[in-house]
Amino acid sequence: MGETVPLSPELVAWDVTDSVEPGERGESALPGELDALLDRVGPERVRALAVSGCSVSHAPEILARYADRLPALRAVFLGFTPTERWEISWIGHGDITPVLEAYPLLERLEVRGSDELALRPVAHDRLRVLRFESGGLPGAVVRAVGASSFPALEHLEMWLGTPAYFGDNTIGDLDEPLSGARLPALRRLGLRNSEYQDDIAAAVAAAPVVAGLDELSLGRGALTDHGMEALLSGQPLTHLRVLDLHHHFLSDPMVARVRRALPGVTLDLTRPPGALDQPYIAEWE
Repeated sequence: MGETVPLSPELVAWDVTDSVEPGERGESALPGELDALLDRVGPERVRALAVSGCSVSHAPEILARYADRLPALRAVFLGFTPTERWEISWIGHGDITPVLEAYPLLERLEVRGSDELALRPVAHDRLRVLRFESGGLPGAVVRAVGASSFPALEHLEMWLGTPAYFGDNTIGDLDEPLSGARLPALRRLGLRNSEYQDDIAAAVAAAPVVAGLDELSLGRGALTDHGMEALLSGQPLTHLRVLDLHHHFLSDPMVARVRRALPGVTLDLTRPPGALDQPYIAEWE
């Protein structure tokens, strides 16, 4: 047997658990697991945490209480629960703002699921990546993102979804993020998995934030020729390095037109099965 090579802390996200079973929002395994982890590896090795469980609603407040004991923490993944165990739209959440408030050096926050998810406007100078994977993102969360100050944010991704899975967001909720006024460092933007993807494409066509982007993703939603026509008729997109439109519902002529219009851009034009027959929205990858 070969020699075991210890992993660098920068390459490890430690898996810890909040609520183990459905309905256990009054109890959490997280404090005990954090104590055991810190005793075992020490605080300087804990640079990233992946919090799993059917509910991670306790995690933001608990993590806030542990801020002094987690000085090296730079990345938090909330709702790191495999789909075969618990569907993404059923993962319970609470207000995630305490994580950002308690960790001013945090660089990455990713959230999976949106049941009772909340966020308040916040200022954070070091956050570089903010991602929400959901079957439906609450409009209040989208508006809070737009009202927050993230001067270092390079990657913003929101899976907007459908009202059937808590996605009561509207196109107007995207006004602030699309303005780019509070996102001067943004280089990668994903507005995905939406029923109103055509409206999003039309808004992006004139959005000031686009000029500074390297990558744009409008994939995994119900994008049709109508929305793509608006996008191609708007501001130039030839400066993009990547345009991700996967899981679209574009016709073959429109796909060919996109390729002709953006020859120097890396394109993902993968269709879902049966896309030309009946659109649908996938909840997770």
